Amino acid sequence: MRDAAPLVVVADDAGDILALVQTALTRAGYEVVTAGDGEAALRLIRERRPALALLDVSMPKLDGLGVLVQVREDPSLAGLPVILLSALAQESDVERGYSLGASKYVRKPFSPRELVSIVGEILRAG
Repeated sequence: MRDAAPLVVVADDAGDILALVQTALTRAGYEVVTAGDGEAALRLIRERRPALALLDVSMPKLDGLGVLVQVREDPSLAGLPVILLSALAQESDVERGYSLGASKYVRKPFSPRELVSIVGEILRAG
């Protein structure tokens, strides 16, 4: 009997990126639930308890960094691996993401294959 597919929450306000990431991760064998803003992402994370969250930094209502901060402040979620996706590629943006507790910071545009590989590495290391 096969283990259940790891659940990944993906949040991005750009529908094309959301669809691209969802398709790539689903094809790689992950269960994926999506959100179009940070508030919805945080709600999904709290309700579904995923194996990993992949968050766009710039989203309406609550940005990816805000979601990350709330996840890290919640003792029951603090160990959740979080990958940040962003077009904000300045070194200071990347450093800020890591300082808030990101597991990985991936710059847009990105290779879907590379992103799937990063997700796999983080989950295997977890």
